[in-house]
Amino acid sequence: MMTTTAVRTPDPTAPAHPEAPVSPAPQQSDIPLIELTRPMPGFDDRRRFALVQLDEDGVLCALRSVDDPGLRFLVTPPAPFFPDYAPVVSDEVAAELGVDSPQDALLLVVLTAGRSLETSTANLLAPLVVNVRTRRAQQVILEGQDYAVAQPLVALGAA
Repeated sequence: MMTTTAVRTPDPTAPAHPEAPVSPAPQQSDIPLIELTRPMPGFDDRRRFALVQLDEDGVLCALRSVDDPGLRFLVTPPAPFFPDYAPVVSDEVAAELGVDSPQDALLLVVLTAGRSLETSTANLLAPLVVNVRTRRAQQVILEGQDYAVAQPLVALGAA
């Protein structure tokens, strides 16, 4: 069974952690809008999301529902935490998203925020694949690949 973690806050500009600084809401024209070709499990009526960068380096992002601004998923490109992560996306998914080459795809992994970076995890088994040209996306369950649903972001003892 695949697990997807959402972060709900009454205010879409509120931080996931109380000690995190609040950043001003970006202007709508500055936010890339992404449309899911299939909804994320458990969120059948939510397909349109804004990808909001939460830090200057673009490591931490929020995928905010356009239709339900209180619904957001914390996501990150996997490379900063998992440089060897190399999932294989099926030809069927690539065709459905119109991804013709690896350069057309942006991979994002959904995070579960812990009390600290050391206790936070990433869902490597079900990444989001985003076509960077069309901004169509899909959360893909990687069948037959040995990835964890709750992979720690930081290796024990590496912090």
